[in-house]
Amino acid sequence: METTTYIALSSQGALRREMNAIAHNMANMNTTGFKGERMMFVDHVQRSRSGDFIADQRLSFVRDVASFRDTSAGPIEQTGNPLDVAIHGEGYFAVQTPGGERYSRNGSFRLDNAGQLVTQEGSPVLSNAGAPFFFAPEDTNITITGDGTVSTENGPLGQLRIVSFANDQDLQNIGDGLYSTNQQPIDKPDAQVAQGALEKSNIEAILEMTRMIEVNREYARAQKLVDREDERIRKMVRELPTLQG
Repeated sequence: METTTYIALSSQGALRREMNAIAHNMANMNTTGFKGERMMFVDHVQRSRSGDFIADQRLSFVRDVASFRDTSAGPIEQTGNPLDVAIHGEGYFAVQTPGGERYSRNGSFRLDNAGQLVTQEGSPVLSNAGAPFFFAPEDTNITITGDGTVSTENGPLGQLRIVSFANDQDLQNIGDGLYSTNQQPIDKPDAQVAQGALEKSNIEAILEMTRMIEVNREYARAQKLVDREDERIRKMVRELPTLQG
């Protein structure tokens, strides 16, 4: 296969994976606390071996080496629900799952049938003492102060456990807004939260649509290059017997 075709195909492969990342972002633009994914690319440059003049005789192959998470905060939206909690700035809620402690930016909580504070999927929300929160049937006025202290008219129940990590990019998205990691979590007792509010996705629909259009155009350009190169080779094969004769 000709080097020109290899270059176009390497570009198309990277663009296809970038399109998948954009589609995933678009699908989660309304997911509470969602963080967008971005692709990282690298060019492999080598000198052309052909006798044809190509730019400055260097060829550039494209390869997507990794993806990274955009950890910037999303906008905070007031909901009025006393069990909705948004984190200002860095940090993650700690929740208990059958697989162990996991972490989330999604503060859309509820009470289960036992009066326990849980995520929408039913995972207990942990306090800074590592224990879940339980509310009595007569606890009707639930308040969560800016430092994460959870109280009712019968007194305080504890403080939400909010943690950070040395490397947020190491967190693995395991679904339902949860992350897992082998890193040691760092408690953030000075974290600030807002009751009755949720952090929205940090995806900006207009920007994602613009990226999608650009990727689609680049993919089409690469396809045209493949088609032109294919036609050039076919023409060369057709004319070769005539030239040899």
